Amino acid sequence: MTAALVRRLFKVALFIGLFLLSARYIGRNGPMPESEALRWLSIANGLGLHEADDVYVPVMLTVWLVVAVVAYIAIMRLWRRYQRKN
Repeated sequence: MTAALVRRLFKVALFIGLFLLSARYIGRNGPMPESEALRWLSIANGLGLHEADDVYVPVMLTVWLVVAVVAYIAIMRLWRRYQRKN
């Protein structure tokens, strides 16, 4: 039982770490250029929202989550393949 709990905690920590890494390395490194801000604002207005951040933040969270899930799946498959070979 303890080994299974440790494995699950490791997997959760791995996923959280991958999510934080994707948040750190994917996205903006400085202020948003005015042309891009206007693009996000026009998208927000098209959806009936008044702030560009109301669209930008959920979109970026979704991108970070997708990247973390893909990286997690790839790592788990590589680990299983490595375990089968040994």
